[in-house]
Amino acid sequence: MISSKQSETKNKKVKSKRLKAKINERGSKHPARGFLIALGFILLPLVVGMISSAITGNAQQAFGELNQPVAAPPAWLFPVAWTILYLLMGVASYLIYRVKPKNKAGERLRTAELVLFYVQLAFNFMWTILFFNLEFRYFAFGWLIVMWLMILTLIIMAFKNCKGAAWCLIPYILWCTFAAYLNIMIAVLN
Repeated sequence: MISSKQSETKNKKVKSKRLKAKINERGSKHPARGFLIALGFILLPLVVGMISSAITGNAQQAFGELNQPVAAPPAWLFPVAWTILYLLMGVASYLIYRVKPKNKAGERLRTAELVLFYVQLAFNFMWTILFFNLEFRYFAFGWLIVMWLMILTLIIMAFKNCKGAAWCLIPYILWCTFAAYLNIMIAVLN
């Protein structure tokens, strides 16, 4: 038989484990922590875009001075469109991050999606510099095509894992398709 002291000790250990579990659960699911993580994912593409814009300086003015193709929008539209796109990209990356993989294959897919997201974001950052600062218009077009393929791959992957993220990226690939048209036409016309 178990003595009352042994029973009491066993109860204390069980209570201690439950308390530790509650504390750990509360710490990992604290609302402020989740909000800050979401905010970080959403703001990162915006910050990348702002840094790229700062490096290119007067891109709007430079764009306005180029020979424009048919259907070229006014220069003021680009920062508006990119702000919306960067926000959607950030939401997409956060949604991918939040996926709870069911197995190792799901974990690998989520990791691959996040890596691909950040690689294409680096390509996005460099495209502006290639196009405006270095004026490598044809090279920038090729760069944009590679980026477009990465975005398409990311969308396909996300449809398997997180449809919401995939839908957030659709406007991005559409805009990049339009940007590719503008890029090649400006290269030809200038």
